[in-house]
Amino acid sequence: MILWVGLLLVHCCLCLTGAGGESPGLETCMRCSQGLHCKTKGGYSFPRPCENPAESLNTSTVFHNVSLSTVMKCERMQKCSLRLGIKAVVQIADSIHGVSFCITTAGRMTGCRTFSFTRASRERMSGLQVEIENNCTEVSPNQQVQVTVTTVPSYCGMTWTSTYHTPGCSHEDFRRHVPECITGRLSYKVNPDKKELSVNVSDMLNDHNYHLRLCRKDFICSGTGAYMLIKKEQPIKSATFPYSRPLPCLCIEGWSAVMDAPRVQVCPFKDRVEELWFGITFDPLEETLLWEPACPITATAALCQMRDDGICVDLPHSSQNVTREKIAFSKVDPHDRVCVKFTAGSQSWTRCPFADGRLQAWELVTTRTEGHEEVKMLSQISANFSVELCVKSEGSPECQTIETHNVQVEKQKAVDLNLKGASCNSCLQIKRLDVEYAATVIHCLKLCSDSSPLRSDLTWVFVLTGVCLFGVICVTLVLHVLLTVHRRRKQKITGVRNGEKQIDPPPTCLVSVLQTQPVVHGGVFIPDSPQCGNNEKANLLSE
Repeated sequence: MILWVGLLLVHCCLCLTGAGGESPGLETCMRCSQGLHCKTKGGYSFPRPCENPAESLNTSTVFHNVSLSTVMKCERMQKCSLRLGIKAVVQIADSIHGVSFCITTAGRMTGCRTFSFTRASRERMSGLQVEIENNCTEVSPNQQVQVTVTTVPSYCGMTWTSTYHTPGCSHEDFRRHVPECITGRLSYKVNPDKKELSVNVSDMLNDHNYHLRLCRKDFICSGTGAYMLIKKEQPIKSATFPYSRPLPCLCIEGWSAVMDAPRVQVCPFKDRVEELWFGITFDPLEETLLWEPACPITATAALCQMRDDGICVDLPHSSQNVTREKIAFSKVDPHDRVCVKFTAGSQSWTRCPFADGRLQAWELVTTRTEGHEEVKMLSQISANFSVELCVKSEGSPECQTIETHNVQVEKQKAVDLNLKGASCNSCLQIKRLDVEYAATVIHCLKLCSDSSPLRSDLTWVFVLTGVCLFGVICVTLVLHVLLTVHRRRKQKITGVRNGEKQIDPPPTCLVSVLQTQPVVHGGVFIPDSPQCGNNEKANLLSE
């Protein structure tokens, strides 16, 4: 047998529902093949013992095709009901007086409808295949029904049984015409500057009010407190809701003001997953990092250390799965390099809650004097640290460890980290030991004194030699000055004794003799030179 599941839309048929889900309008919901006279009888089924067939009959020779479908019958717009459509192709035999269709649904007794064939029809159409159709049983959207087709009388082994699931309200025609499925249509506009959602409602259930609200979607959609009742008399059916954060689970929910009305939801920010990675808090007393997702999500969260190149390297054994519960990382060193990496699917986001440095527990303090760099550690709490002295080789990012020390730092007491053997290409690797998750901080010395004895001795030799040379030069200059003064004094004393007038030598200057000047009294006129002063007069030299 072939089970055919389809949807037959039959509009404007007046089929009023009767007791037990059956309809009294039999001429509109049942049909037999042309030439076959059927009588129908409905009611509830009570199992009767089966009989052995008088002739060699079985299910495959009697029921050639049975198909199930959903039929929608409407009185007017938004006033339609769903019926179960059953079609069966049956081969007529003298011993088969009719066919019984029994439908069982949850919460109801099994209802049956029997189609009886007249004796004249059986004799006339014996051996022929006829089609019988029954659309009289009302069903609900998304309902599971069990259908049993048997012969009349009921012969043993002559039963066809199947289970059928009616379509849900997601079907477009159901959402427009079946009251149980009419949810209304929601459209919206987002104003990110004002953080407002403007919602419009259309195609809502006639003659009924409408509920609107904002909610956070999880197993159920939990209301945020933003609610509006739209009256059926309102010409413009709209509302405006404020929101605080554009979360992916923040939805607009609407439903008609009737009992058990279906609801429709639209989520304007469903793709804004990055909005979930906020709200990280830190308890400094417990040294615990806390975060709780505002929406349910499947992701992982791990602690990582941010490098200078912007890559965050995962800290060992720090990964946790995220669903909807709060997660906690215990014993975390609140250093600005410690971050949280969230991964959902193929995307990752990094948040660094200590980047502003307000909660940083310890720091390195460097001072540079006379070409030497001093490094000290200052902590806001008493803590233990591992301090490694290492050397970086050219072309390699790795730092070769030379020696390791454990350092105890008391609260607010600076500790000198100048280790013996540190050279200009040395680095310090520092990590806190009394926590479970901590960053490894690398500090490379930029200024330092060379500790080589040979180079130190040579430096002092050069310094002393320079000082000696400078002293000799200074003494030589002083002696030269004293000797010059002594000679001039001796010349003056000798001149006075000989009665000679001491004439100071004229100042050295440049005098231009103008050969083209006219002859004045047979001589040559030599003008004053500006370099020799403004008070000297010209000398007239006679030949």
